[in-house]
Amino acid sequence: MEILLQQLFNGLVLGSMYALIALGYTMVYGVLNLINFAHGDVLMIGAMAGWTLLQIIGHVAPELPGIVQLAIAIVGAIPVCIGVSILIERIAYRRLRNAPRLAPLITAIGVSILLQTFAMMIWGRNPLPFPQVLPVEPIHILGALITPTQVLLLLLATISMIVLTLLVERTRMGRAMRAVAENPRVAALMGVDSNRVIVFTFAIGATLAAIAGVMWGANYASVQFAMGFTPGLKAFSAAVLGGIGNIYGAMLGGILLGLIESLGAGYIGDLTAGVLGSHYQDIFAFIVLILVLTVRPSGLMGERVADRS
Repeated sequence: MEILLQQLFNGLVLGSMYALIALGYTMVYGVLNLINFAHGDVLMIGAMAGWTLLQIIGHVAPELPGIVQLAIAIVGAIPVCIGVSILIERIAYRRLRNAPRLAPLITAIGVSILLQTFAMMIWGRNPLPFPQVLPVEPIHILGALITPTQVLLLLLATISMIVLTLLVERTRMGRAMRAVAENPRVAALMGVDSNRVIVFTFAIGATLAAIAGVMWGANYASVQFAMGFTPGLKAFSAAVLGGIGNIYGAMLGGILLGLIESLGAGYIGDLTAGVLGSHYQDIFAFIVLILVLTVRPSGLMGERVADRS
């Protein structure tokens, strides 16, 4: 029972990070019908920016409490990620809005490679140890162990999802986002500035990616220039699982994918005496992606984006 609870906690933590990243994918797709495969690398930029800020704080004000240092790293990483995402949208995607879908897809892959190359030039190719500013002693909850970093991650993910839901459902900008997602031409006729809405959508996705990136580094104690590739693909799988274009589906898909990975790896580990569990953890996201695309292409919660053709 304790082992199962531990796997559930681990899956919930992992799923929360996937959900934060998947929301960026699904929001951009909902508004632009574009899969932004560079989004995982925005997470990497956020993690690297957070690492840099923590290094500076460690030299300038090491006496600050760990939670304050981590908060500064997250707050500082957010504008960096927003700036990168807005620049990507303005330079790489804006001119391709009416192009065949293959063109922006190839461009997104190129932008991803470009971001990784720039990050390698700035921070190097070797993994960097992420400062552990929070206590590392685990907390016992119902027999399972969870670290303070993981507790903070779950709290931030929950707050972020609630705030995003309220923003989309209760604010004027949220209504504008839904209008552009439904029909951009009609929205423009009603006075909605599509460019402003799209830039705002990229900014919100980048904010969530920055939070996920810093917390990913804090949770795994390591960052590197290529760290965003695999989480990005898995988060895309989570978005497809829940229903690409549906923010609630992205949340559900992220949590489910994290639980599937954790429980699947634990089950295989038990069958192989712990030899294969961690090695095979990464395959579950892609197995889920293949099954969902085969059985239910619209995802668990369906796609709420109207056909614009």
